[in-house]
Amino acid sequence: MSNQKKRNFQIEAFKHRVVVDPKYAEKTWLIIERAIHQIYNQDASGLSFEELYRNAYNMVLHKFGEKLYTGFIATMTGHLKEKAKLIEAAQGGAFLEELNKKWNEHNKALEMIRDILMYMDRTYIESTKKPHVHPMGLSLWRDNVVHSSKIHTRLLNTLLDLVHKERTGEVIDRGLVRNVTKMFMDLGESVYQDDFEKPFLEASSEFYKVESQEFIESCDCGDYLKKAEKRLTEEIDRVGHYLDAKSEDKITSVVEREMIANHMQRLVHMENSGLVNMLLNDKYEDLGRMYNLFRRVTNGLATVRDVMTSHLREMGKQLVTDPEKSKDPVEFVQRLLDERDKYDKIISTAFGNDKTFQNASNSSFEYFINLNARSPEFISLFVDDKLRKGLKGIADVDVEVILDKVMMLFRYLQEKDVFEKYYKQHLAKRLLSGKTVSEDAEKSLIVKLKTECGYQFTSKLEGMFTDMKTSEDTMRGFYGSHPELSEGPTLVVQVLTTGSWPTQPAVPCNLPAEVSVLCEKFRSYYLGTHTGRRLSWQTNMGTADIKAVFGKGQKHELNVSTFQMCVLMLFNNSERLSYKEIEQATEIPAPELKRCLQSLACVKGKNVIKKEPMSKDIGEDDLFVVNDKFTSKFYKVKIGTVVAQKETEPEKQETRQRVEEDRKPQIEAAIVRIMKSRKILDHNNIIAEVTKQLQPRFLANPTEIKKRIESLIERDFLERDNTDRKLYRYLA
Repeated sequence: MSNQKKRNFQIEAFKHRVVVDPKYAEKTWLIIERAIHQIYNQDASGLSFEELYRNAYNMVLHKFGEKLYTGFIATMTGHLKEKAKLIEAAQGGAFLEELNKKWNEHNKALEMIRDILMYMDRTYIESTKKPHVHPMGLSLWRDNVVHSSKIHTRLLNTLLDLVHKERTGEVIDRGLVRNVTKMFMDLGESVYQDDFEKPFLEASSEFYKVESQEFIESCDCGDYLKKAEKRLTEEIDRVGHYLDAKSEDKITSVVEREMIANHMQRLVHMENSGLVNMLLNDKYEDLGRMYNLFRRVTNGLATVRDVMTSHLREMGKQLVTDPEKSKDPVEFVQRLLDERDKYDKIISTAFGNDKTFQNASNSSFEYFINLNARSPEFISLFVDDKLRKGLKGIADVDVEVILDKVMMLFRYLQEKDVFEKYYKQHLAKRLLSGKTVSEDAEKSLIVKLKTECGYQFTSKLEGMFTDMKTSEDTMRGFYGSHPELSEGPTLVVQVLTTGSWPTQPAVPCNLPAEVSVLCEKFRSYYLGTHTGRRLSWQTNMGTADIKAVFGKGQKHELNVSTFQMCVLMLFNNSERLSYKEIEQATEIPAPELKRCLQSLACVKGKNVIKKEPMSKDIGEDDLFVVNDKFTSKFYKVKIGTVVAQKETEPEKQETRQRVEEDRKPQIEAAIVRIMKSRKILDHNNIIAEVTKQLQPRFLANPTEIKKRIESLIERDFLERDNTDRKLYRYLA
């Protein structure tokens, strides 16, 4: 087959010339025009659309596309002008109905006409770049009906009037309004926007401007916000029913501007009902509404946040600087925790856990807690109260919650090292008096402090627990090596490592002979088993249980301090003793002795000895005798229980001094660390970096930092630059 000769085929044009009737175009157009009239007169049932399509097709094929196109426009324009007159003639409510009816008729007619002229649409219109049949039909409706001088303004006013009626509570035909606004949308976005949306937004703005002014003059803040919220919901609902979805943002922004943004300051500061009133009275619903509405406008949340912060700081300042409220440390801290809980609940319930509000709340608490220099001490006293008795019978989960709340306050402290000082003192008293409710709770808090501030912060506190455990083992060893001591007084010694426990001056005291012998035996045992150690007795920190028999043979076990034991044991050999005799026999310092005698003789229900003359204060000429008439419904009687109390002014000064002394090496260490890595640094940058590095523990004083720099220069750790005296160099 490949060898066969290839043939080329060619198709040639038909040679016979087709002769067209000169009146063909006119005749054919008349058929189509008549059909268009019938369609508009709703008399199209007898039409053959196939034949009409073929006629239109032939006209285009025979180059009469222009005639067909202009004819269709002229015919349709004539019909639309007639329809416009009918719409104009409609009165009252019938106006919109007539418009809607004629619009639907036009749409049906347009679809039929488009089908007839489909070939023209695809070929002639495509090649001449003229508007297609359907868009052209819409444009003709717009120009001849919607933009008709007698319809245009009337249509807009009718629509705006219906919206106004609905806003004022009347029921309107939403379906009809929907059809008309959809007509605008179908005519094109610009028609909808220019002929309806822009005037609608302007009218809405004016409506809400007037209404918001009326509301704000007659309503309180909560009611006003309810009305604003209701209006917003209504407008969103209105968009859903009969406006373009794109109008939602525009109309809501009008309501937001007129009802919220323009009245923000007045609303938040409204007397007896504004934001402060809502915060004071825990109006979560109103606060939530304010948050949700104000977040919609620029600077809305910032306004709410600023007013909340200002109020919280002012309230907190009054709380921590009021001398009356500072009298009871436990109540002082409880008030802080209550306020913290209150604002946590407001932020989570009403403000959607907004991080910016949480930060504002945190910075406010940090600001006012540190206005009271005694906050670290009071927080430690609060912990002490809870761990002594406040957590009894509370579930472990709830204990953790309380400890977490304490930690939250602790984080706000700028002087965490001051808290550590007091916490160590209070912990020591709890451990030594055996008054802690739960060792687990104690250890849990130390773990939390360790997580927050690092190992160094808690190493000494952990050392205190280690000492308590080691002391138990030591006592077992002591009694194991001295079986003969099982009879007679029992001695329990706690051996405390000097560095771990708060330093207390050793107070002199002559122990009773029975106890003194035991103490010496323990000293010999301990020093025999541990080389290179030294023991010094801290009698002021001890307690004793002694059995007493009163006048009528009434027996009691008295729980007393070591000093009280020394005093009471003297009455085994004497019936009556003077203050001077007791002082001489015990050698307890006067202030301690007077406090001790006061608790034994002057406290109702605990007065195991009597004082002559009877008075609240102890005098140097007083005489003391055993109170034979002492009775108590309890067999065990606690006398003069040591409790953590607020420090006296001299003690406070002493603690502050110790804190300042402890800070010096920490500041120096920070300076050396910084200079070691930076080698050369100017004065201001050293101050800034040291402050930043020490911030987790305390707020370093720039004056103290300067003194430490001078001290390091003297000891050849640093030197000043020869040319610039503000520059420091590190000396390796």
